[in-house]
Amino acid sequence: MTIEKNALNGHPKPLILVTNDDGITSSGIRTLVELMQTLGEVVVVAPNSPQSGMGHAITIGEPLRLYSTELFDEVDEYECSGTPADCVKLAKHYVLKDRTPDLVVSGINHGSNSSISVLYSGTMSAAIEAAIEGIPAIGFSLCDYRDDATFDHVKEFVLSITKAALENGIPKGVALNVNFPAKSDQPIQGVKVSRQANAKWQEKFDYRTDPYGRGYLWMAGDFINFDQDKEDTDVWALSQNYVSVVPCQYDLTAYQAMKKMETWSFHTK
Repeated sequence: MTIEKNALNGHPKPLILVTNDDGITSSGIRTLVELMQTLGEVVVVAPNSPQSGMGHAITIGEPLRLYSTELFDEVDEYECSGTPADCVKLAKHYVLKDRTPDLVVSGINHGSNSSISVLYSGTMSAAIEAAIEGIPAIGFSLCDYRDDATFDHVKEFVLSITKAALENGIPKGVALNVNFPAKSDQPIQGVKVSRQANAKWQEKFDYRTDPYGRGYLWMAGDFINFDQDKEDTDVWALSQNYVSVVPCQYDLTAYQAMKKMETWSFHTK
């Protein structure tokens, strides 16, 4: 699907929806808004508090609250009490009403969303929600969890990848998962279109005691990469100081398993 309303080709500026999971006051979304303003008309709908690790959760048991804000310059902007997926739903069906974004961008996230982390990511769930709605979408993440992380070294890549998506179109039902290496002494080597590494988080739970003597559990864990040294994965690309771009889809059907299950017999009483 090619976006016709492309500012790069002399057409009216594209409408770009910006959201994230770190909250509307994060430095990552401020950077993304400023970059997107150079490409099109920007609307922001983002959580009013951090929503990291929420995955594709949506709010169904309590009210959603939406307020206009004045955090950015010359932007139609709103903060939402819900999740990143809620923000995209509200933007599409309430805030924008009869207008459909040409592109949804989510981030820039503080922390990696490579490999299996994409399933837990609020950043990418916002992008996937856009893909479900038939809207091209990109999730941007920086492999640096620090609050004072710098985004200067990735700005040109954010713009380059976004322009390429606007010019070429993103296939329907697909969202791009883009991860950037943290800033280092070495320049970024380039961009690699990769696959999601086969990996998992091996959880462990620490039992601790609060100041009142009450016990609680704190989840920690180790990242286990089963694709160690496989050069076509996002984890390898990042380890070599490349930007990784993984096309993701929301269809989780295991088609190979379907073929194997054709021979199964299901017995009932």
